[in-house]
Amino acid sequence: MSLLGIDVGTSGCKAAVFSTDGRMLSLAYVEYDVSHPQSGWAELDARSIWPAIQNTIRKAATSAETRRDPIAALSISSLGEAVVPVNASREILAPSILNFDVRGDEYLPGLGDSMPAERLYRINGNTLGSPYSLAKLIWLKQEQPALYARTDRFLLWGSFVGYMLGADAMVDYSLANRTLLFDLEKQDWSDELLDWAQLDREKLPSCVASGSVVGAVSSQAAETMGIPKGVPIVAGGHDQCCNSIGCGAIGEGAAMYGMGTYLCMVPVFTRRPDAAGMMARGLNTEHHAVPGHFVSFIYNQGGVLVKWFRDTFARAERQTTAQAGQDIYALLMAELPEEESKLMVLPHFTITGPPNFIRDSSGVIAGLKLETQRGEILKAILEASTFYLRESFEALPGIGVEVGVFHAAGGGSKSDRWVQLCADILGRPFIRPQVNEAGAMGAAILAGVGCGAFGSVQEGVAQMVKLDREFNPDPHKHRRYTEQFDKYRRLGPLLADYLRDL
Repeated sequence: MSLLGIDVGTSGCKAAVFSTDGRMLSLAYVEYDVSHPQSGWAELDARSIWPAIQNTIRKAATSAETRRDPIAALSISSLGEAVVPVNASREILAPSILNFDVRGDEYLPGLGDSMPAERLYRINGNTLGSPYSLAKLIWLKQEQPALYARTDRFLLWGSFVGYMLGADAMVDYSLANRTLLFDLEKQDWSDELLDWAQLDREKLPSCVASGSVVGAVSSQAAETMGIPKGVPIVAGGHDQCCNSIGCGAIGEGAAMYGMGTYLCMVPVFTRRPDAAGMMARGLNTEHHAVPGHFVSFIYNQGGVLVKWFRDTFARAERQTTAQAGQDIYALLMAELPEEESKLMVLPHFTITGPPNFIRDSSGVIAGLKLETQRGEILKAILEASTFYLRESFEALPGIGVEVGVFHAAGGGSKSDRWVQLCADILGRPFIRPQVNEAGAMGAAILAGVGCGAFGSVQEGVAQMVKLDREFNPDPHKHRRYTEQFDKYRRLGPLLADYLRDL
C-alpha cells in the first residue's frame, strides 16, 4: 500500500505518494499567485486554484510507481486561517481571504472591548488579532451578506480539499484553532465565542481529531484525479503541525523549524503553559496533530522575502533555470558569502508574527555600498528573518518550554548554507530528514494512522521519517551573531516613527 499526502500552501500545492517505509514514490507541484484586488487585500482564487490542485494530485497519483503500489489512504496538510465559501453542491462561491488581508481589522477594537483577552486566551489559546478567520467572517457577513447567506460551509483549505474529493465537511482541531472560534479544552466550536462574534455554527464544519476518517474519494474525484474510488480521506492538520510530524518533531524538547513561505518555529509540549506568561510573550497554545500534545507558532514571512528577492534580483535567471530544469534557489544560495553579512535588514516587508505582530512598519536594508553583491543582500535577509524568530525563542524558557534540537522542514531546508546559518544564529543543532517534503510526509503519516497502517503517529514517524544529517552551531559564529542580534534589536525602535509615516 502507499499513502498520499497533499500539502496546500499560500503560494503552491504539493502532492506526494509515499510507501509505508518512507520512500517517496512520486511528487508533483504547482505554484500559484496571491491576488490583490485592492490595496491591503490578499486572496487565493479558489475557482482557478482548485483545477490546478486537481491536476497536481493526478500527476502524483498516476505515476508509474504509484500504480505499482496503490494508494490506500490520503490526507491533507494546509495553510491556516483562510476559508473557502462553498455550498452543499460542493460549488466554490467566492475567493478565499488570506490571513494578511486587512478586511475585518475594523471590527477588532469593538471585539476587544467586549471580550477580555485573558478569557479569549483561556478558551482558544490565542489573543485577538487580524490573521484569524473570525475577523474575515464578520466582514463577509457585514459587507457581503448575500454571499454569507448562500454559503453552506466556510471551509479551511484542508477541509475544502477533502470536501471536494468527497469527504464530509469536517475540520481537525489544529486547523479549527486558527479561526479563533474553537474551544481548546472542549475540542469543539465555542458557543461563547460564536455568540461574541455573532457567527453561525451551522456554517462551520464539524470538528474531529487529526487521523480520523472523514469520508472516501468520490466517483467523480476518482475519475478526474486517478485515485481509486472509495479510498479513505483522513483528517490532516494545519501545515505547521503536519510539517512537524513529517520531520519527526513530535515530542517535548523538539521543535520544527519550517522553511517555506513562512519561517515557522514550532516547539512541542504536553501541558498548556501559564496563560499570562504566554500572553506576555505574544505566544499561542494550540493542538498539535499528535494526540495529547500542544504547539506554539513563532513565525514571520521570511520565505516570502526570499521569493521577493528572487523575483526582484534574479528575474532573468529564474526564467533560464526553469527552462533548463534547474533550481534557482540553489543558484542564489551558492552566492551567499561565507562570513556574516555587513548589512542589517529589518524584515518588516509585510505584517510580522509574534511577539509584536507589527503592521505599521516597512522593510529596511541598511549598509549598502557600491561593492555590495546580491548574495550578501540575500544573506542579510536570511539573517534578519532568523533574528526575528530568535527574540521569541529566547523567551520560551520563561514559560517552561525548552528546545534542545530543531528539525528542519520545507523547501529552504534543502540548502546546507541556510540551515547552518539558522543553527549558528540560534545556537542549537538542526536535524534534517532525508525527505524535505515534510508537510506532505506528515499528512501521509496521518493517512496511515487513519487507515490502520500505523497504530499511532509515533509509530508512523518511526517507520517513515529517516534522518539525513545534523548541523551543529559554530561557537565562534554564534558569538558573532549574538553581537549582531543586539544591533538588530535596536534598529526597529530607532526607525519606528519614520517607518510608520511611509
